[in-house]
Amino acid sequence: MVADGSRTPRELHAGGGVQSEGMYNPGGGGEGCSGSMKRTPTAEEREREAKKLRLLEELEDTWLPYLTPKDDEFYQQWQLKYPKLVLREAGGVPEELHREVQAAFATLHKHGCLARDLVRVQGKDLLTPVARLLVGNPGCTYKYLNTRLFAVPWPVRGSSITYHEAEIAAACQTLLSLNSYLQLETIQAWEELVAKERANIDEVPVCIGPDFGLGVFDGPDEADIRSRSAYNVTLLNFMDPQKMPHLKEEPYFGMGKMAVSWHHDENLVDRSAVAVYSHSCEGPEEESEEDSPLEGRDPDTWHIGFKISWDIETPGLAIPLHQGDCYFMLDDLNATHQHCVLAGLPPRFSSTHRVAECSTGTLDYILQRCQLALQNVSNVTDSGGVALKSLEPAVLKQGEEIHNEVEFEWLRQFWFQGSRPRKCTDWWCEPMAQLEDMWRKMEGVTNGVLHEVRREGVPVGQRNAMVTAILASLTTRQTLRREWHARCQSRIARTLPADQKPECRPYWEKEDPSMPLPFDLTDVVSELRGLLLEPKP
Repeated sequence: MVADGSRTPRELHAGGGVQSEGMYNPGGGGEGCSGSMKRTPTAEEREREAKKLRLLEELEDTWLPYLTPKDDEFYQQWQLKYPKLVLREAGGVPEELHREVQAAFATLHKHGCLARDLVRVQGKDLLTPVARLLVGNPGCTYKYLNTRLFAVPWPVRGSSITYHEAEIAAACQTLLSLNSYLQLETIQAWEELVAKERANIDEVPVCIGPDFGLGVFDGPDEADIRSRSAYNVTLLNFMDPQKMPHLKEEPYFGMGKMAVSWHHDENLVDRSAVAVYSHSCEGPEEESEEDSPLEGRDPDTWHIGFKISWDIETPGLAIPLHQGDCYFMLDDLNATHQHCVLAGLPPRFSSTHRVAECSTGTLDYILQRCQLALQNVSNVTDSGGVALKSLEPAVLKQGEEIHNEVEFEWLRQFWFQGSRPRKCTDWWCEPMAQLEDMWRKMEGVTNGVLHEVRREGVPVGQRNAMVTAILASLTTRQTLRREWHARCQSRIARTLPADQKPECRPYWEKEDPSMPLPFDLTDVVSELRGLLLEPKP
């Protein structure tokens, strides 16, 4: 199906309208990029770009076909090629839950808790057209497009969380209730899928109804499915298309304006499910997709688009989303297929529940890492100097790598978002102060290592081994400090509201007596490189 009057794929590419395949579309024209340092594309990015170009060449000047519910073969294609995609229409969701969730959306929006992210894509800073907020288990984070979001904790049993407003507390409780509901629905959908596969049932998919039953199921599989449905965060999204006039066109099928371009969701547990509750702020009278006289999808209605990755033979799907509809991506669907969000006319909220891969993304994890690095501290002298237990290169290397991790994956990520992480609660303030204190001690450790390197009488071989162990980390630290400082001063950062402006923290001036080392490590790195070049006696 081709949308008449739209530009062809080749014209879109020539006009710069195509984002790299699988990459989030941060925004339409006018947002721009910062003046920060350019970065060489990674091998993965180059491969993705090459695939995109080959796909566009194969398409030439034609659109790929896609189906909507108006097409006779829509449900058959869904069953054959997209069986792990499940839709539950709003009528199958309890009415009270609808009211509570939609009130929670309104509350969080009213208090300014959702905001657009200043993300990093191929070395450029871009402002997302979608405003977001992460809510989830206490201490969880979720990273996408080089941006770490810090979860506003929902009130799980045993937690003690103080919110700035009672309304915000109620909203977070509602999202936790929605999370529990969607977990159960996901398990049911997954069990039904397993039962169908075992019975080899060939039937047209239908939307799950209130009488949706449990499938027969083996014990070991049940535990696995439950773990892959154990959502630990939800990423809330909001966009008003009327305030985003420069959204990009969908480049392969001619599906129209995109709120989010073709992508796989990032940073998830392998083969875990994703559940989405969608709420578009429509009036009570909605025109059904089947009644629309338009060819292709109705541009006034929000849709979720699906396609098989890099497949130009199988038609894509454009599925309309109305108030309170939910959809589920099961098993490996997120890995084998890509999805996009196609903008409609009204504003829209969504709550996207995920099993975030948190092995390196929780507060407990980074605290343990910092404690590991500081185990090498023997004692701190009255003058602030640090005595080290070990000068073994492997120990020094590990310490400096953890030093970088806490600085660039946690502290700078947190403060780059301005006061946003503190809009709903101050829960993260004490942990971040603790991490900053531990980081400051690591600055002393680095200074202690440099003191040993510079000490007279150290055998050249031992000195070179110490320098080699720390040089890469210090070089990276210098490069990233310069980049983060530039990002905080960029033109696009300066356009943000005061409470969202990035803060370059930690930052200190050259002569700050409280810091053992300068912020700018250029001279230190040059000195270490010079030591390695000195001839052996």
